[in-house]
Amino acid sequence: MPFHIVLVEPEIPANTGNIARTCAATGTVLHLVRPLGFSTDDRQLKRAGLDYWPSVNLEYHDSFAELKSRYPDATYHFATTKAARLYTDVEFRDGDFLVFGKETKGLPDELLEAHRDQLIRIPISGAVRSLNLSNAAAVVLFEALRQNRFFSLN
Repeated sequence: MPFHIVLVEPEIPANTGNIARTCAATGTVLHLVRPLGFSTDDRQLKRAGLDYWPSVNLEYHDSFAELKSRYPDATYHFATTKAARLYTDVEFRDGDFLVFGKETKGLPDELLEAHRDQLIRIPISGAVRSLNLSNAAAVVLFEALRQNRFFSLN
């Protein structure tokens, strides 16, 4: 089963485009949870994804609750700077969902509160608040792939 990256209300088209390219390269499913801060026809979005968009398995959802009702038995990991547990301390399994929030605010507090046991973070110095969204998604995804021996890659 492929991994899944979920972007909850992404705001910057170039980040989503970069993540889409990473998903295409790894066979990862990309989920976009509305509202989006851009049009999916945006030139920057398409440019960042280059000509890989036909290779992206892309799903849209009107809310996180809708996504979760469609995949009720999935395991979700929520990336946030507010987590105590490092992403490297998690045992990722095929088919896990890696959830990331919007660039300016991260994940909504209600999602964090409802999923306290599934919060993960990437360690960074105090010089910045967080990593760029597309970098953070790649870091966590490639750890999940590494733990699973890059099962879908050759």
